[in-house]
Amino acid sequence: MSTTQSERLRELLEPLVTSQGLDLEEIAVDSVGRKRVLRVVVDSDTGADLDQIADVSRELSAKLDETDAMGEGEYTLEVGTPGAERLLEDHRHYVRAEGRLVKFQLAEGGELVARILQVDDEGLDLEVPGVKGRKATTRRLGFPDIARARVQVEFSRKDEKATEKEEEA
Repeated sequence: MSTTQSERLRELLEPLVTSQGLDLEEIAVDSVGRKRVLRVVVDSDTGADLDQIADVSRELSAKLDETDAMGEGEYTLEVGTPGAERLLEDHRHYVRAEGRLVKFQLAEGGELVARILQVDDEGLDLEVPGVKGRKATTRRLGFPDIARARVQVEFSRKDEKATEKEEEA
């Protein structure tokens, strides 16, 4: 997708997404055979439910139909939210990931897996899990120290299990 088309689509669609209380995270146009697929990723601080996704999808579809932003050819519109293992790029992504386990690729090399405790303008306070019976430690990581960060999927968090057992007792 050309930068011009990407910018044009963002300018066209972002106000509609924002009016629904969501953030426009990503726009991608992919070719699938002779068809094109326009993928729009939206999110908010509280997440986006299916009703919000359906509403914004209808709004975007109507707007695209009344313009030539996608050209003459046939295309499919897909609207969704970021996946469970989302890449953290903007400050708001880190804020939304507070309490989550994240894998960091460090700018100096190496990687770190830690839970985000708190986010401010300069960086993150993290809890680094202990290894082989050792206690967890805390660490401060500045945004310039992060080359890449991705949320990790956790099927069973220790603190959730402890809370569930306490509630059962």
